[in-house]
Amino acid sequence: MFTRLAEAGRFAEDAVLVVILTGMILLAASQIVLRNFLDVGFIWGDELLRMLVLWIAVAGAVAASRTDKHINIAILDRFLPDKPAQAVKVLIHLFTAVVCGIVTWFSIQFVRTTHEFGDLLLGDVPAWWLQLVLPVGFGLISYRYLLFAITDFTGLFSNESKR
Repeated sequence: MFTRLAEAGRFAEDAVLVVILTGMILLAASQIVLRNFLDVGFIWGDELLRMLVLWIAVAGAVAASRTDKHINIAILDRFLPDKPAQAVKVLIHLFTAVVCGIVTWFSIQFVRTTHEFGDLLLGDVPAWWLQLVLPVGFGLISYRYLLFAITDFTGLFSNESKR
């Protein structure tokens, strides 16, 4: 059952990335064509593209976190034996989870402030709806790295090496 849920989550993440990227390409291309050939364009087009860049960046980060594929500098991995390297990996995953948790907290505060001020985007869309991607995305990343840390920590006490 958990395998099916994980597969559904991966599919949903990939689908979100494809939909956002396709929408960005279509909107940008239509803006170029409309402006260059018809001297018109969507008033909200540039603002929506900026929001979609934010969404695709966060969605891409969430997708990269599912397999621990974020950019990192693995210097100690080359020089340490298996168990100490795993211990370092636990610390790195915990650090990543804490940092993303802090970013989640502050992005929640940001979304709350935006809601309180009644900011609008794209004409009349409440800005906080579009900004919810920040706390949700960073919360998911924090959760995943906490699970990685727990998995790696339990791996320290088993005979098999992880990752």
